[in-house]
Amino acid sequence: MFFIDTIEIEGLGNRHYLAGGTRTAVAIDPPRDIDQIIAAAARRDVRITHVAETHIHNDYVTGGLELARLTGATYLVPAGAHVSFARIPVADGDLAAIDGELQLRAVATPGHTPHHTAYVLEEAGAPVAAFTGGSLLLGTVGRPDLVEPRLTEQLAHAQHASAHRLAAELPDETAVLPTHGFGSFCSSAQADGEATTIGREKHVNPALAQDVDAFVADLLAGLEDVPAYYAHMGPANAAGPAPLDLTPPTVADAGQIAARLAAGEWVIDLRNRVAFAAGHLAGSFNFEGDGKIATYLAWMIPWGKPVTLLADDAKQLAAAQRELVRVGIDRPAAAATGTPADWLRPGEALASFPRTTFADMAALASPDDVVVLDVRRDSERADGHIRGSVHIPIHSLHQRMDEVPHGTVWVHCAGGMRAGIAASLLDAAGRDIVVVDDSFDNAAACGLPLVTT
Repeated sequence: MFFIDTIEIEGLGNRHYLAGGTRTAVAIDPPRDIDQIIAAAARRDVRITHVAETHIHNDYVTGGLELARLTGATYLVPAGAHVSFARIPVADGDLAAIDGELQLRAVATPGHTPHHTAYVLEEAGAPVAAFTGGSLLLGTVGRPDLVEPRLTEQLAHAQHASAHRLAAELPDETAVLPTHGFGSFCSSAQADGEATTIGREKHVNPALAQDVDAFVADLLAGLEDVPAYYAHMGPANAAGPAPLDLTPPTVADAGQIAARLAAGEWVIDLRNRVAFAAGHLAGSFNFEGDGKIATYLAWMIPWGKPVTLLADDAKQLAAAQRELVRVGIDRPAAAATGTPADWLRPGEALASFPRTTFADMAALASPDDVVVLDVRRDSERADGHIRGSVHIPIHSLHQRMDEVPHGTVWVHCAGGMRAGIAASLLDAAGRDIVVVDDSFDNAAACGLPLVTT
């Protein structure tokens, strides 16, 4: 008998796995906060004897090295990956005994990276699951453009070949368990469904349904911007990440928060966007603690700039700190909990801006007198956007503020979260802001003129 436990990191859109038998187990692509993996092993009453990486990750800092160190597990890393630490290099066809009749077989699946390796879990020699990392995902494949631009087309061809190899070698009933594809920007598209098998992928995955030329052309045409922080993840993982530190940050009082704002540091308000709009410290930025804080904050902040976190309570602060260490933002410079009134110096006033809907936008007497700013991704905008709106994706807004036309800015995204971030940036820059906290699906229903490109 075998088990497979899934550890889902929703904020980064990844899944990590613990698989084994009655006594021992292997961890696949573990997250940096390895306590989750250790807890899963404790619940199963198994010992982690192996840790396996499918590739050197570009979207998060791995916990693999630290997990192997703490547990004494054998650390399996693809042989083609250039790393600076001791590990067992894995080549195509290598086997690792996991528990009883369970073994892990390495399958070279280049494409997401040149050295990418999938691992097939076999019971008594029969495949039962394939841990596919960033190769074959649910209805799609991992991006081929994260390593080196000159390799992108070559890796796209390799993705097609790797998908076909897995489909040819594995039975249709084999479970496909990827790391990416559940919101991760390492995926070339959003996952199709929640679970899949080799047999299902043969029917729904373009890598298996299209010929190589059509697949590569469509894959390359659909690639969007790469999160800026990805440039730091690969080197950190290749060098060997330091153990994480989740101890509480230094507490900042109102005067210290003001000093950090004055110094140009990033002061991040983790409260929900409704509360932030109603009242916040002037100059602070709003990245909701229950949103994709790790992705968007790491994408937008100048790398290495000090971060101060403002939170409702210690629980919200700890959750955000955990999210941020996963992407290499290891230690907040300072933090404070409570309400905005606790963070103000005597005599200071809170800043605020109005929230509205697309219906309110449609009811404007003179819509041409305002600037409509769309901060969605290119692909979202291509499917339909408000005629005359300005388009600056959220991840590049902080670098392109001077491109926002003069006047009151009505800023929107697809649902409200990214618009809230954008509004906080513009508000901190002294602009007059109205944030459209509404689903973009309502724009057409309200009669706003939409066009496609």
